[in-house]
Amino acid sequence: MSQRPLSLRLALCCALLVSATAAVAQAPAARTPPPVSTGDTARPLLPDQLQDFGAYVDSARKTFDVPGIAVAIVKDGHVVMEQGFGLRELGKPDKVDANTLFAIASNTKAFTAAALQQLAGAGKLKMDDRVVDHLPWFRMSDPYITHEMRIRDLLAHRSGLSLGAGDLLYWPPTSYSTKEVVERLANVPIKNGFRAGYAYDNILFAVATLVIEQASGESYADYVREHLFKPVGMDESLVDMTGLKPGMDVATGHAKFDFKDLKPVPPMAWLNDPGAGGIYSSVHDLAKWMNVQLAGGELPVKGADGKPARLFSEASHREMWSVLTPIKIGKPPVPELAPLVPNFSGYGESWFLSDYRGKKLAWHTGGWPGMVSRVTMVPELKLGVVVLTNAESGAAFNAVTFRVLDAYLNPEHKTDWVAAYDKAVKKAEAKADDSFAKHEAARDKHGKPSLPLAKYVGSYRDPWYGDIIVSQENGKLRLRFSKTAQLIGTMTPWQHDTFVVRWDDRSLNADAFVSFSLDMDGRITEVRMQPISPLTDFSFDFQDLRLAPVALPSEAD
Repeated sequence: MSQRPLSLRLALCCALLVSATAAVAQAPAARTPPPVSTGDTARPLLPDQLQDFGAYVDSARKTFDVPGIAVAIVKDGHVVMEQGFGLRELGKPDKVDANTLFAIASNTKAFTAAALQQLAGAGKLKMDDRVVDHLPWFRMSDPYITHEMRIRDLLAHRSGLSLGAGDLLYWPPTSYSTKEVVERLANVPIKNGFRAGYAYDNILFAVATLVIEQASGESYADYVREHLFKPVGMDESLVDMTGLKPGMDVATGHAKFDFKDLKPVPPMAWLNDPGAGGIYSSVHDLAKWMNVQLAGGELPVKGADGKPARLFSEASHREMWSVLTPIKIGKPPVPELAPLVPNFSGYGESWFLSDYRGKKLAWHTGGWPGMVSRVTMVPELKLGVVVLTNAESGAAFNAVTFRVLDAYLNPEHKTDWVAAYDKAVKKAEAKADDSFAKHEAARDKHGKPSLPLAKYVGSYRDPWYGDIIVSQENGKLRLRFSKTAQLIGTMTPWQHDTFVVRWDDRSLNADAFVSFSLDMDGRITEVRMQPISPLTDFSFDFQDLRLAPVALPSEAD
């Protein structure tokens, strides 16, 4: 069984992972077209190291199997380049350009932080307010954390939740509302100490979404459109996929079905957690966003007083770009990526903060079924680069990003980051294959289920997710998550009372072990799940489920 080198949303996006190869770089180096005008009176030319940038991006696309990539570079308040490469969708002629919309997923989080800082500046909240002061019904599974959780904590991944905890409440898309997602947070287990360390989460951004709505009196989408997109001039961007219409310049995401066959996947949106990852945008719009960030919140227009207008204050900007949660620095997966290991690493208010070649970076990534992206800024140089892609390869956006950074930070040396990341990806793939081989070796191939298949049929309930249902259809067991339409699959015996569920949607790459525990009388007492592949997206947090049989009325008497 081959495994794909990707954890969709952020695992590989935050780390130094994934792929590249230099075979295509041997082709003639086509010069990148001149910078695209966006109304700048003076447009800096591309550095020498980026004169073959078009060929380099194409080598990354081909190496990492990415149909389309869009890139924008800003420097000193100007747009140096904004350009598309490749196709919006495999098998169709439409090309990616600077205005093509992509799902930016977790790069949305910075907009959520900016919205909260704006509201703080308007006196409608304070960043250190307790969440319960704004949402009195808010609860986490620990009373102390419930009482002490501050608005700022919602943005910093230091709550005590484990990596991706509770993500199954909204992804793949569920029928829960945002309020229901947050209400169910009360039963999501706490695995770590409060403010004791870093563990990336998405669910607390659903809480932040509701705080924004409560404080502003507007929906999250309306607030972002009116108070962020409009003043920045992000006229193309959408807060969710419901604004996508036929004929629009929008990319189609692509995933490797069964870890091998690249195919288009339908668009999606986190409608019940929009503050974590709901925005669709283009590099044209995100170039404007980066320039405002690099200007410390200053907008390129004058206010009524003749002074530059601001999106948020300088003080707010400093807070967003100050480390709140330190992040441990690990070893590079391959020696070729050692130059990327930072001297410091942390998370601020919806921004990763680290350094590269002696310069501070403020950056974030986003991952989505079929699309991943990266926004990176070098404040000292007023330099920013955004890379949007329509496939699930963080290697591609990293290889492109660091080629741009090197052009300004290390112009004398040209590193082939495509080849370096390709080596890392191949190593990750090999480890994943080894992991499955170990499962196979440990398996008792003669171990049969303890019970007739019909005895496993029933409803099972987890305190925070809700119900899953096991049914028997045409002699096979079928497992269905009650609130998640995409999570339905066929269960086959693995060994003893453990089964493997293979999801009907083969783009998910999230097949899992399903283990039933029996008491001394042969009754099922608990069901546990575990992803099979170590490369399955961390948001499939099956391992946190504690499923117990739902007693029938006659059994409960």
